[in-house]
Amino acid sequence: MALSTATASNELRFDTGRICLDLLTTTHPEERLDSVEVLRAWITGSGLVPADTALAHADTGWLLAFRELRAQVDRLVRCRPRPGVATTYDLALARVNDLARTAPPAPRAVRGEDGRLLRRLDGPPGCAALLAAVARDAVDLLTDPVARAVLRQCEGDNCPIVYLDASRGRRRRWCSSEVCGNRERVARHRRRAALSRA
Repeated sequence: MALSTATASNELRFDTGRICLDLLTTTHPEERLDSVEVLRAWITGSGLVPADTALAHADTGWLLAFRELRAQVDRLVRCRPRPGVATTYDLALARVNDLARTAPPAPRAVRGEDGRLLRRLDGPPGCAALLAAVARDAVDLLTDPVARAVLRQCEGDNCPIVYLDASRGRRRRWCSSEVCGNRERVARHRRRAALSRA
């Protein structure tokens, strides 16, 4: 999986620890999945497909499907079900489970020109197969009590990003030290400077 930290509003992020959570970051600070080209970049950047996989066949239907899956995963990650009461949580869970039924893209190992083995897909990936890979990641996350125990929401001001806290001591506070953490440190410095002037 590719790792990066966004510093501009149009950059994609892949630093939450899970593909399904990386998909959720595409809503902050504004809608990032605003074109098929950006979706193609997200699919490649997330590691769902090898970097040189052709995705020219992706269209606006893909964009709508990924946005819909993102909404369902968001509902499942942020809400807690109420026993015995049918809710939007249950509808989201049914939809994610339905999407997870499709087989994800089949990987193959092929020899490169230099003899090293490279990961390739068996054929051009379909939208349903890629959605299934993300939905299966969400199912794995939701059913893994260890992963759920380290699921955190960023403490940054107005930051909705959810991530897995894999830090030593489980003391990570921000989605990104470079983004939200830096904002918090600057704000703290300004508050101290204002107090010392007063």
